[in-house]
Amino acid sequence: MHGPSTTARLLLLALVSLTLMTVDHRLDLFEPGRQALSALVHPVRVIASLPATLTERMDENLASRRALIAENQRLKDRQQIFQARLQRFDALEVENIRLRRLLDSSYEIERPVLIAELFRIDLDPFSHLIEIDKGSRQGVYVGQPVIDESGIIGQVDKIGPLSATVRLISDPSHATPVQVNRNGLRGIAVGTGAIDQLTIQSLPRNADIKVGDLVVTSGLGGRFPSGYPVGKVRRISHETGQPFLTIELAPLAALDRARQVLLIGDTPDE
Repeated sequence: MHGPSTTARLLLLALVSLTLMTVDHRLDLFEPGRQALSALVHPVRVIASLPATLTERMDENLASRRALIAENQRLKDRQQIFQARLQRFDALEVENIRLRRLLDSSYEIERPVLIAELFRIDLDPFSHLIEIDKGSRQGVYVGQPVIDESGIIGQVDKIGPLSATVRLISDPSHATPVQVNRNGLRGIAVGTGAIDQLTIQSLPRNADIKVGDLVVTSGLGGRFPSGYPVGKVRRISHETGQPFLTIELAPLAALDRARQVLLIGDTPDE
C-alpha cells in the first residue's frame, strides 16, 4: 500500500506553511511563542557578540588614551613655550626698569648725555675694561665720564668709530678725585682690582670721616663733574706709625651688573 507521494507531501507542507504565515500575519497567533523563544536565545546572542563588543571598547579606550597622551604632550609643549616667553618678558621688564632709572638719572644732569650698551667685559685683576656700542661717530671722546643710575662707572679710555673702551673706577690704574659729601673733605679714590672695593689712602689720621659717609666726585682734575656718587665708606683702618688712614669704599655703581650706561658730554660753553 502506497502513501502520498513526496511531491504531494511537499505541496501539503507548503500549503500549511502559507496558511499559518497568513493567519499569523493577520492575527499574530505565534507572537507569544516568538517572544519566549527570543528570550531563551538572547543570552546566546549576548555571549556570541561579547568578543566583538570587548574588542570595540578596547579600541575606543586605546584611541582615547592615545588622544589624551597626545593632548597632554601638546599642553606640555605649550607650557614650556609660555614659560620661555614669560622669562623673556621678565627680562624685558627688568631691562625697562633699569632703562627708566637710567633715563630718570639723566634728567638730573645738566650736561648732554648719551645712552650706550655693553657688549664685552674684561675684568681681569690688572685691567677692568668694558666695551660699549658707541664711538667717535656718536660724539664719544677719550676721558668722557661714564655713569649708571647709581653712580660713577669710569671713563672712556679708547675710542673707535662705532665702539669705545671704558676703564672702570675699580681698575688699579684709575684714580678719581673725590670728596666726602658730609663735610667736603677731599681725597683720591683708587681702584684696587676688586670690583667691589675702592680705597682712599691720602687722608690724615685725624680726618673727619665715618663709616657710611657718602663719597662723591670733587670736580678736580677736569674729568668728572662734581657731585656724582662714587661710593660709601665701608671700613676705616690705620697702621701704627703711618700718617694716613686706609679707607675702603663700596662703589655705588653696578660695575659688574650694568647693561646700559650714560656718557656725560661737555656743556656747550666747555
